[in-house]
Amino acid sequence: MTIPRSSHLLVLALLLALAPLAACGRGDATDAKAKRPIPVQAAVAQLADVPVLVSAVGNVEAYASVAVKPQVGGAISRQLVKDGQDVKKGTALFVIDQRTYQAAVQEALAKLQKDQAQAVKAEDDLKRFRALFEQGAVSREQLEQMQTNAESLRASLALDRAQVEQARLQLGYATIASPIDGRAGNVLLHEGNLVKANDDRVLVVINQIEPIFITFAVPEVHLPEIQRQASSGQLKVEARTAESELLDTGRLTSIDNSVDKATGTIRLKAEFTNKERKLWPGQFVRAHLRLAERQGAILVPAQAVQNGVSGPYAFVIKDDMTVEMRQVATSPGPDQMLVVDKGVAAGEKVVTDGQLMLVPGTLVEIKPGAQQAGGKPAGQDNASASKAPDPAGSAAANATGKPVGKPAQ
Repeated sequence: MTIPRSSHLLVLALLLALAPLAACGRGDATDAKAKRPIPVQAAVAQLADVPVLVSAVGNVEAYASVAVKPQVGGAISRQLVKDGQDVKKGTALFVIDQRTYQAAVQEALAKLQKDQAQAVKAEDDLKRFRALFEQGAVSREQLEQMQTNAESLRASLALDRAQVEQARLQLGYATIASPIDGRAGNVLLHEGNLVKANDDRVLVVINQIEPIFITFAVPEVHLPEIQRQASSGQLKVEARTAESELLDTGRLTSIDNSVDKATGTIRLKAEFTNKERKLWPGQFVRAHLRLAERQGAILVPAQAVQNGVSGPYAFVIKDDMTVEMRQVATSPGPDQMLVVDKGVAAGEKVVTDGQLMLVPGTLVEIKPGAQQAGGKPAGQDNASASKAPDPAGSAAANATGKPVGKPAQ
């Protein structure tokens, strides 16, 4: 059947009439999608007093370290220490075969007893010869000979007593004891090994780790301020991990006597009680020397600051809920926060999560869970964040990788 030409024209007219409506619908959907706000988390920049810190990489050192070596020779008959064992001063670590040294003590004692008997007889002879000399029965020469014999035996007794003491000392050296409180490392020579006096080989190394030292170097420009503060009182030093976790708090104990010419730094040493043993010899930590306190610093969470081609930046939420990208200058702050030296004012909201979806001018909405530095929800006065947010907890690790604290200028 042939469709009339008029029907074709009618269908074509209807399609042409509906096409603008369909295009308009698509345009409205595209505009609506473009204007849909991006959900983000935010925090409010807040004023606070923060410590002024000089920060550096520090190396943990044992308070005392002893390489234990034998003072007498022989075979190790007993090993009393284990790898990684805590020991007290005087704790027996090794025993060297004592039989030779016990015999030497007995020999020295026997010689002492023999000379003591001879000395008693010599004293009796001297008394008798003096009486005979007074009676004229013996000559002066014979009397003097008796005196010489008695004095010689007295000297022999002193020598014998010294030899007995020496033999007992050697016997004591056969039991090797810890000279300090500390922790044993790996045992390097075990039971059955033959050692000699003052052997080059080390039996075990004992490190004292309570208390413990951290040494670190800071630029010499800080030296006058450090000396001034140290003269007026003790300076506190914090030891933290690279993620800013606090390990221990100690005090500055010494300043090196010269500046390193090659690096322009001065070496400092701090002492820590290390009761929880979070510090270990050889460990690298972030050392923060506290000098003073900075009043009225602007704090933001560390994750609010991102690194770009032009340097650190942050997205600031304006009153119309669009974002503005600002270049910022920051310094490390306490509790995984950053001190903003330039770019953000106190009370402004900064984006802490969701930055990858943003460009300048993007419309945003604050998700529940955003929190300011002081704990007040960032969006409580905004209709889009009317729900009570959950606490954000501690800020993430410092985005700049720097230690906490405000560096001294």
